[in-house]
Amino acid sequence: MSKLKAGAATVNITPQESHFLYGYPYVERMSTGTHDDLLSSALYLTDGKNQVLFISNDVIYVSKASTARIREGISKKTGIRDSNILIAATHTHSAPVTVDLAISANDPVVPKVDGSFLKFMEESTVKAACQAVEKATWAEIAVVVGDATGVGTNRHNPTGAKDMDVPVLLVKNKTGAFIGCMLVCNMHPTILHEDSTLYSGDFPHYVRKSLQNDLLGKECPVVYFTGTAGNQSPRHVTKSNTFEEAERIGQIVTDSIISKLTETVTYSSHIPVSAAQKFVDLPRRTFPSVERAKEHRDKTRKRFEELKKSSKDPREIRTAEVNWFGSEELLCLAKLARDNQLEQAYRSVLPAEIQIIKVGEWKFAAWPGEVFVEYGLELKEHVANVAFITYANGELQGYIVTREAHEKGFYEAGNSFFDHKAGELMLAETIRQLKLK
Repeated sequence: MSKLKAGAATVNITPQESHFLYGYPYVERMSTGTHDDLLSSALYLTDGKNQVLFISNDVIYVSKASTARIREGISKKTGIRDSNILIAATHTHSAPVTVDLAISANDPVVPKVDGSFLKFMEESTVKAACQAVEKATWAEIAVVVGDATGVGTNRHNPTGAKDMDVPVLLVKNKTGAFIGCMLVCNMHPTILHEDSTLYSGDFPHYVRKSLQNDLLGKECPVVYFTGTAGNQSPRHVTKSNTFEEAERIGQIVTDSIISKLTETVTYSSHIPVSAAQKFVDLPRRTFPSVERAKEHRDKTRKRFEELKKSSKDPREIRTAEVNWFGSEELLCLAKLARDNQLEQAYRSVLPAEIQIIKVGEWKFAAWPGEVFVEYGLELKEHVANVAFITYANGELQGYIVTREAHEKGFYEAGNSFFDHKAGELMLAETIRQLKLK
């Protein structure tokens, strides 16, 4: 077996000009500066036969169209196959608009994608990937799994389904110095809220920073991925929506990783890598009538207004507010569906891509969309040593929810583009692909 080579790099993708910060509805939130640089981070691996690239960008989404253009640029310069390049968003809510979502048509303050920033982001992503390839050198890898308990909970019920595992891939060179690090954390990066107007990667920035300061070295690239965070939020554990709190949450992740670095952790350079890709169509959702959607909107708005007056729990008020946002978005989608105006949005995201990248015994399954944690938990029941990377290789105009979320009328189900069976279909196909020899 050939020995592993690896390289890693980061490129700054922070705009120099002011942009609308995307992620919170109905708030005119223009950037006023930079707290921490938005990054495109890349990790390249080759076993001498196969090559793979993991790339993560500090933006809210990377569209299917952007993914295609970035892959084409990388492939032309490096020869790496499109199917072996994974491109995901960390999903920070403190970065520019990168996708025109159908539901944003209902929000008068959200601008269209700025083409100049999109081009800059895509070109910078290609640059990060190429630099990672150029830096490739003999490498060895170890994988540990941290425990992120304390960074957040289930959004709807703090005692509900969650996955606190943080798989971490650590890469060293011949001298024992770290080349790079890659990790997956199943939590929405939403410590910072509407009152923050600075570019930021949110708490993932602090995960990277503290890992560099406490373990890796300050120049070591950290490729941070967000996992099955669709219904996972820091809302029920945060003390405030500040950078100080984002730093505290980020340190929890770092400390859990470092605690796993015991004498039993072994590194190996005999690590095979491979990739597979499958495209699937997804069942579209049947939207309610405009009249029923209006009734739902009025009900959730009334509930929110009542809690603002009667509740002393800001988390309860915030949950009610988010449910109202979702009902407004559902009303928007119901109107668009009635008027047959959703076809272009569906064409922009379908077919959905399922990507599998194997690194030794570990498997990384990548899906587009905002995926509920239940799908990741079920995948782990069927397959060992597996992690989900979401917001990957495109987006799905919203969430991939469960049957329960649909039946209970959760916020995420309100603005979902697809039937809840979409997640079941993608999960079954992912398991099938992972079990293929």
